[in-house]
Order: sequence, then structure tokens, then C-alpha cells
Amino acid sequence: MTDPAAAAWHRLAETSVLLDGFHALKHALRFGAEVPLAVTTDREAALTLAAELAPDVRDTLDALLTEVPENTYRSFVPRPHPTAVAALAVRPAREANLQKLGHTPRTAPVIVLDNPRNLGNAGAVIRLAAGFGATGVVTTGTLDPWHPTVVRAGAGLHYATAVERLTIDELPSGPVFALDPEGDDIRSLKLPDDAVLAFGSERSGLSAELRARTDHLVALPMRPQVSSYNLATSVAMTLYHWSTSTAAPL
Repeated sequence: MTDPAAAAWHRLAETSVLLDGFHALKHALRFGAEVPLAVTTDREAALTLAAELAPDVRDTLDALLTEVPENTYRSFVPRPHPTAVAALAVRPAREANLQKLGHTPRTAPVIVLDNPRNLGNAGAVIRLAAGFGATGVVTTGTLDPWHPTVVRAGAGLHYATAVERLTIDELPSGPVFALDPEGDDIRSLKLPDDAVLAFGSERSGLSAELRARTDHLVALPMRPQVSSYNLATSVAMTLYHWSTSTAAPL
């Protein structure tokens, strides 16, 4: 006999977002994700974890979680998560995200990752953007910002900010501040709330197309002979600098 949870999972999986682990599911629920199916190998353990770490979503999880055998759970995910929890969520409508990204006046910047290469880095940036209350994260190039590895690295916080892949021509309006070693020291600048903060590829830096769209080149302070910062570190430093000079609430 076919397991009903397995049948439902396979029916929904191709068109849904994989929430891999308790923390991704917790964050997605907190920020309004529609979750038609969530599974675990141990309901009691998952609900105990919720009571300890996320009591605000404990009752929702109690109604949502289905216990499945470990082999069934392992067939759903690329690699098992230590919390043995997985869920499928509805991806936010592209039109709604584009409306959020394009709405003016903005009270927080948009982050642009120009042709990023590393899925984990992209997820870490989305997590940062959510924490700082950024308007959204845009990627250019071939990387899918909703790839399961990105969502896992972002701990489900795609639902707390607008995440989309766009071309350079489709970027939201606003002054573009692009990070580049030859730019002006960021400490001498105030980043406006409607800024578009652009970060180049981990390997090749800013593309010619984005550089042509840039209004200001900005450099992070760095000790001589240190070649670069990690992408997520650069975004964190830049968002922190913006946050110290804005009165906008998170």
C-alpha cells in the first residue's frame, strides 16, 4: 500500500519549495509561507524542539507534521538534516516579489548578487538580508536563488524578503552602489534607504553590464595584502554600515 504522505510529497515536490530542516520550516511559517505538507521521523522530538526554540509556531506544527518512516524521509531530501524535519511550501508569486522590489519609496536597500556561483553563499546573503530587513535579494546570471541548497543555507528566510532572479535591465530603480576595491571608502559615505547594493561574482567581480549601470563604486576597509572578503561577509559589513545611519525600523 502506498504511504499517503509519500504520495502527497511526490505529487507536490516538483512545483514546491523544499524546506530542509526544522529551522527552515520555522522561519517560513513565521513569515507567512503556505505549507501544505511537513514530515518528520519523530513528531514528539520535533514538537519538543518547537516548544523550546519556537513556541510561537508549536501549535501550527502540531497540526501540520506527519510522522513518516526514516527511509521515507530520506527519500524526500538530498541529505538528511539533523532535525529530521522536511516540508514543502508554495513559492511566493513572482509578480508579488517584483512589486515589493519595485515599490517606491523604499525604506531599505535591495541586494544584488551579480552572477553568483556558490549556492551556500547566496543562501547566507538571503539570511543576512532578512535579518537586516532589506527589501529583497536579486541574483543575475544562472544561479537559481530558490535552489534547495540556497533555501537550506538561508534557513527558510526567503519568505522574509523578496528573492528573485533578474537581468541587469530589470533591476529595481534606485542609485546603484557597487562594491569594488577601487571604489570610495564606504566609511566616507552614507548609503540611502533606496540604494541598490551590488556585489560581484566570487571569482570575477562585477560584470561589465552591472558596472555600466553603477552610480557609485564603494570599497570596504581591508588590510593590505588581504585579497578579499567572503561574499556574505561583504554584504554583512555593507548592510551594517547602512543600518548605522538610518532610522528605518526593522
